[in-house]
Amino acid sequence: MPWKVETLMSAREEFIALALSGVMSMRELCDRFGISRKTGYKWLRRYAAGGEDSLRDRSHRTHTCPHRTSRELEERIIALRLAHPGKGAHVLHRMLENQGVSDVPAKSTIQAILKRHGLIPEAESAKHTPHVRFEYPVPNALWQLDFKGHFAMQHDRCHPLTLLDDHSRFNLALQACANERGETVQDRLTTVFRRYGLPQALLMDNGSPWGNDSGQPYTPLTVWLMHLGINVLHSRPYHPQTLGKLERFHRSLKSELLQHRTFTDLEHCQRAFDAWRDFYNLERPHHALDLDTPVSRYTPSARSFPATLPALHYAPDDQVRSVDVSGRISFAGRRLRVGRAFTHKQVALRPTQTDGVWDVYFSIQRVKSLDLRDQNV
Repeated sequence: MPWKVETLMSAREEFIALALSGVMSMRELCDRFGISRKTGYKWLRRYAAGGEDSLRDRSHRTHTCPHRTSRELEERIIALRLAHPGKGAHVLHRMLENQGVSDVPAKSTIQAILKRHGLIPEAESAKHTPHVRFEYPVPNALWQLDFKGHFAMQHDRCHPLTLLDDHSRFNLALQACANERGETVQDRLTTVFRRYGLPQALLMDNGSPWGNDSGQPYTPLTVWLMHLGINVLHSRPYHPQTLGKLERFHRSLKSELLQHRTFTDLEHCQRAFDAWRDFYNLERPHHALDLDTPVSRYTPSARSFPATLPALHYAPDDQVRSVDVSGRISFAGRRLRVGRAFTHKQVALRPTQTDGVWDVYFSIQRVKSLDLRDQNV
């Protein structure tokens, strides 16, 4: 299946970045991108011979730059700032380097150019308290998943689905969805899993479609994720900072793309999302990454997405029970509630160190504890 025309350049750049990481075979990487190995090797050769420019059908890049800050380079800095108003001199400096500009001016020079042209608001000069950041040590250890607040288009509303790798801040999905139903999310995640593999864990909030405010934290969507061997984690209720990296991503998305723009329909939104996602992943220096780009810190998961759901395997001494349509199991002469999301699934019960208390597992995850001493269970 060939690359789509509207994302051709970004797919090539992303393919090259991931191929050079060397974390998986060329066969598997090409399969995930839906191209032949012949095509994959062709773009690797072109990139090795001519760099990023060789991936374009027609190049508009400036190949030369005078030693001093020429008028042309100064105009380029101004244009870059106008295209990305929130980026300061240090970020623009890295962007120019990443674009292959020779003799990039010092950050102080870029700052002076911006100031001279009135492109630095007074508030931007204010000092900021450095943030204390925590991140998982390797890619794919944790992904953060959420919907950004929906917004109106000329026709209907758009519900942006976002997915971020905790370690690299690599945006794995930015999808314009018509709704926030579980089947919609599962369809989009299936596409992501086929390209990037499976994470160890997924963090999400407690709302629909991955949470249930009625006291049942699991849904058919999260049961599907657990069946794939993914640990499902929910943020603390009323604590959006648990998903802090994704919340920060949403702020950037709003300020750099959505603010003061009107979209006609979902297709229009998706085209804009694709272009901004390419910029965010492949070009935009990230403060939390020492101004590296997210793609430079990301590698695909070695855990491939299976063609069919794997069989569930429990330990020989587990007490395995099937969940009926009411969400209950039969155990110790009683009917015990597990949850309707697990209907027709098998769960395993394991005794705890407390007499009468059993942990309920589905796949690799403990989903509930049952206290047989409580007659109301």
